[in-house]
Amino acid sequence: MSSTNIETMTEQTMPAKLAQAIANSLFPALDSQLRAGRHIGIDELDNHAFLMDYQDELEMFYQRYNVELIRAPEGFFYLRPRSTTLIARSVLSELDMMVGKILCYLYLSPERLAQEGIFNSQELYEELITLSDESKLLKYVNQRSTGSDVDRQKLQEKVRTSLNRLRRLGMLTFIGNDSAKFRINESVFRFGADVRSSDDPREAQLRMIRDGEAMPLENKLSLSDDDQNNENAADTVDSAEEEQE
Repeated sequence: MSSTNIETMTEQTMPAKLAQAIANSLFPALDSQLRAGRHIGIDELDNHAFLMDYQDELEMFYQRYNVELIRAPEGFFYLRPRSTTLIARSVLSELDMMVGKILCYLYLSPERLAQEGIFNSQELYEELITLSDESKLLKYVNQRSTGSDVDRQKLQEKVRTSLNRLRRLGMLTFIGNDSAKFRINESVFRFGADVRSSDDPREAQLRMIRDGEAMPLENKLSLSDDDQNNENAADTVDSAEEEQE
C-alpha cells in the first residue's frame, strides 16, 4: 500500500491533530514513559510542551486503553488507569508510599527553598524515622524485628530502593551521578493531593503521616486526586516499572 493511501486512511479514521501528535518524534519514547507510570513535569521542557499542545487529542487516544491522561493542578501529567485498563499495572509497597509521603512533606518545607530543593537520602531517612513509627517500618525487613542495627541497615537499603523506584516514576531527580542527593519534583504531590486545599498543607501532611494514614492496611497504591477514585483502589494503581533493584 502506498504512503498516500495510508495517509488517506489515517485521515479518515483519526483526527488530523491526533495523527500529527502520534507522528511526532517525541511520541514513542514519551508514550512508553507514561505507560510505565512516569510523571512528566514542567522541567521536562519538550515533553511537557508536547503534552500541553496535544492534551485534548491524547486524552481521547488513551481513553481507548481505559486510562486517563491527567494534568494535575501543579502542572505535571500522568496516566491514571481504570480498573478495566488494557495497560499493565503494578503496585507500590507501603514503604514506597510512606517514603513518597515524606518526600511530599519535605517538598512543602522551608528547607526546600533554603537548599534549592536538594536533599540527601540520610535526611530523608532521619525524617522517616522521626515522623513515623519505627517499629512498623522495621517490620518491612523482618516481621520479628527487635530493632537491631542489622534490621535498621536493611531498612535503609529498602528506603534507597524506594527512592530509586520513585525516581523512575518522575517523583525526584538524582543530582549528577550521586544517587544520595536528589531534587524533589512537583509530581510528588500525588502523595499529597488530599492536603492541597488545606490552610497549612505541610501541617496536614505531617498529621497524616503521624496518624498512620500514609500506611494503609491494603497493599495498594492510593494516589487518587479526588475522593471518587478512592472508592475503587484498583483505579488508582500506577504502572511502576518492575526492574531488578
